[in-house]
Amino acid sequence: MASLIDNLKAWFAPPPVRNQTYLLNGQIFGESLNLGGGLPALTERGALAVSAVYAAVNLIAGTIASLPVQVYSREPDGERERLPSDNLWWVLNEEMTPRWNAAAGWEHLGLSLLVRGDAFLRIRRDRNGQVMGLEPLAYDRVTPVAMPGGARLVYVVDADPSLPAPSAGGREVLDQDDMIHVPGFGFNGVSGLSPLRTALRLAAPVASAMQDYSARFFSNGARPDYVLTTDQGLSPEAIDQLREQIQERHGGPENARKPMLLTNGLKTAPLSIPADEMQLLESRRFAVEEIARIYGVPPFMLGHNEKTTSWGSGVESMGVGFVRYTLRQHLNKIETELNRKLIRSSRKVLAFDTADLERADFKTLLEGFRIALGRAGEPAFMTVEEVRERLSLKREPSTPFPALAAPAPADPEPSPASAPDPETDGAA
Repeated sequence: MASLIDNLKAWFAPPPVRNQTYLLNGQIFGESLNLGGGLPALTERGALAVSAVYAAVNLIAGTIASLPVQVYSREPDGERERLPSDNLWWVLNEEMTPRWNAAAGWEHLGLSLLVRGDAFLRIRRDRNGQVMGLEPLAYDRVTPVAMPGGARLVYVVDADPSLPAPSAGGREVLDQDDMIHVPGFGFNGVSGLSPLRTALRLAAPVASAMQDYSARFFSNGARPDYVLTTDQGLSPEAIDQLREQIQERHGGPENARKPMLLTNGLKTAPLSIPADEMQLLESRRFAVEEIARIYGVPPFMLGHNEKTTSWGSGVESMGVGFVRYTLRQHLNKIETELNRKLIRSSRKVLAFDTADLERADFKTLLEGFRIALGRAGEPAFMTVEEVRERLSLKREPSTPFPALAAPAPADPEPSPASAPDPETDGAA
């Protein structure tokens, strides 16, 4: 094993000066994905500068970070029971390492997965092999490598550039049992497909170009471009001086309302097509829909409210649809990797709790619990304790739902034999 690690370190030459904006496994995005035609080179920051990309990534990654990870026992009959909090629960929900709180760690994992196609968490263990922490790693620091025969992976991890030497450490080679690796769509056994290099390769630069054009259009007071014409001849020096004066006195939104004084027979003639004719707004709407389609996010969840959603109405329908059709793909991969690397047992399982996202409105929720407790004499299948637990209320001793009490029998009428005799009572 030691010789293999030495060979891997030799195969991977010392990395160049890294720039987190442009590099992925040593390849410069600005060079390899320069599309030409005036479109901006595709970089991570360039993609996230597109509002629709930022909103979609922030929505999915932020939602993953907000979900609690619960530890369950898995019974032979397939049922699950939530276990009390332990050190693993603390790592997954509160503090991954002293440097990373859990919410920031999950958000970092989501960003890596949705932008670069792979996400990595280094597993820190104690001497007994128990999990002590998870360390999020930047995607450009980790290179997965297939072992001879292709049965397993190892990971070449570069030094941490955010730490000063020598605390940054050197290059390491980690076995796959010491790395949480969540690949994106298109995993080939080594790594997933990068959205930057595939789906966003054209959509993001086009959307960015339209966004920049809109900014320049409105920074010029939303005025069409124009030409100045005259029958008189002007020297090149006079033309340059006139151009500089117009830019100085009428450029920018703060000068949009200033009148232009023309002399020497100068006249203006518009050149550009009006914004409504060139369909700038419609093009930008289409760009939002295209990026939303790439990430599987309904456009209305990105603030694109022009069209109605087919997911029904209300927060309940939207939450259920978002979990079912968007989040579940990512959550399943994360849960599978956590279970096979951290648990490795058929008796316990880790799972994200999505109940809050799928919860109905309060009135509907209470009506459902009323049925579960046995409404109008129907058989109950939940206890009050279980309902209180679902509502995150304090646990109390299990109490069955009180059955409807039968009316108390009326006092019996006194029989004639036992009725008092007024004459006898009077004689007494």
